[in-house]
Amino acid sequence: MRQLRHRSMMGTMSAVLAAGMLAAACGSSASGSSSSSQTTSGSVASVAKLVPERYRNAGQLTVATDASYAPNEFFNSAGKIAGMDVDMIDAIAATMGLHAKVVNASFDSILPGLASGKYEVGISSFTDNATREKTVDFVTYFNAGTAFFVKSNGGPSISGLSSLCGLRVAVEKGTTQEQDASAQSATCTAAGKPAVNVEVFPDQAGANLALVAGRADVAMADSPLADYQVHQSKGTLKLAGPVYGAAPYGIALPKGSGLAQAMLAAVQHLISTGQYRTILARWGVESGAITTPAINAAAS
Repeated sequence: MRQLRHRSMMGTMSAVLAAGMLAAACGSSASGSSSSSQTTSGSVASVAKLVPERYRNAGQLTVATDASYAPNEFFNSAGKIAGMDVDMIDAIAATMGLHAKVVNASFDSILPGLASGKYEVGISSFTDNATREKTVDFVTYFNAGTAFFVKSNGGPSISGLSSLCGLRVAVEKGTTQEQDASAQSATCTAAGKPAVNVEVFPDQAGANLALVAGRADVAMADSPLADYQVHQSKGTLKLAGPVYGAAPYGIALPKGSGLAQAMLAAVQHLISTGQYRTILARWGVESGAITTPAINAAAS
């Protein structure tokens, strides 16, 4: 799953990527819940009181995302950052009595940017794992695994990572998929089989384009993104093999920022009111819904 993200979209996008962006552009920011404890701004008093004073005084959170990962985060046809993660953080921030200022950043720069104080929140399909929890805090909000997808005509048969030996595999730089494909390559060669030719791209859009253009045999991505790309391809692409490695996405926060409890309460509120499910349904990713968010789930 992701660990880094994107810049601006490439000018020579394939039809499948362009179609995906246009289709997802219909999404809009979530509105405030109708809970009786809310004000007209969407703020929930019990949640807002948990927000540290310096964030309350500022009134907004600078949120970094790598907008190249539709339907989670991407540039829509109007050139604005949109997607499931964007709608989610907008609703979370509103519940906390804050505004989310979402900015685009390369995926591999987001976590260091949190540590340096450049950003206050990162939401970019980050898998919550123990390694990352050493430098940031996470609040979980979604569940995703890794999926394989190939060309519908002539694509290889995939039954799992063991099927990748000798294949050209397109992945985004810094992701769990890059790590898994590289580790599998070593497993392949140790067994006397051809290595995996891991083709690493700065963003997922590049990996998808490589597959469509025939420069890769298979692409790997988080399951919601793979589902979305296959759906938008109008039959050009298909899923291959089972989803593996299901794990929670986490909203990344600077270590010890004091925001985690407020963020957790906001996610819990959205789940309890049904707004959470409404956001997921808007982007067709309801299968990743969770019922119990947590802080630093990998360590618990």
